[in-house]
Amino acid sequence: MVAACRNRGDDVAKKPTWVIEKERGRRAAAAETVWLFGMHAVRDALENPRRDKLRLVVTKNAADRLAPAIAAAGIEPELCDPRRFAAPLDPESVHQGAALEVRPLDWGKLGDVCDPGTGPALTVLLDRVTDPHNVGAILRSAEVFGARAVIAPHRHSAPETGALAKTASGALERQPYLRVPNLARAMEELKELGYSLIGLDGEAPSTLAEGLAGIGAAPVGLVLGAEGPGLRELTRATCDRLVRIPAAGGFGSLNVSNAAAVALYAAAVRP
Repeated sequence: MVAACRNRGDDVAKKPTWVIEKERGRRAAAAETVWLFGMHAVRDALENPRRDKLRLVVTKNAADRLAPAIAAAGIEPELCDPRRFAAPLDPESVHQGAALEVRPLDWGKLGDVCDPGTGPALTVLLDRVTDPHNVGAILRSAEVFGARAVIAPHRHSAPETGALAKTASGALERQPYLRVPNLARAMEELKELGYSLIGLDGEAPSTLAEGLAGIGAAPVGLVLGAEGPGLRELTRATCDRLVRIPAAGGFGSLNVSNAAAVALYAAAVRP
């Protein structure tokens, strides 16, 4: 009889620690909000039906400029004086009189988003790229060249922030940005989907053009590391091949967002 009358607290107490931590993480993620700022980022978020929009703070001038998007979103704006902007932003943020509190986007499962299907497939994987401006620029390039997703690990990567969204200039609303628990496992999942993974490494013997020629029309995942450290050892080992972007002189390098743009273009236009 005592056993039959256990309360729910007894069941919770018997859960493994890792299960409890995972559930806490999910609840925290559900409660997390992000403040987007700047005209492009706010307008595109307002027009995105996938976005959960919570609070819009605008100046009168910004409200006038955003009027169609505000009407489409069905959100009541909070008008404020530009000298006392009410949104909790960093004082250095160039908000242009518009800030929108939202929940992060949920793009779904990697396998669904990156499924090659019948057309050409291209993805970008970022290994410890933490600068939101670099990630924002990469998202913008990824959208232009038709990438299925930009993939990064939960830890040691740039989270979805206002600075990232502003640099992406609206691309964050349309270009899937998937943050995964383990990058190497995500790479293996892409391989199972038929992707060839090409890692960019300045010391690699093969060039980007040679690496792309070697995989033909296969779906491709471009793997880029942080400036300085580059790709981690496990990430390098999980790549199918390593390539470099050749420099005209004896010394030359690109930052990670520029390297991503060059690689995306080369992958998108391969014969």
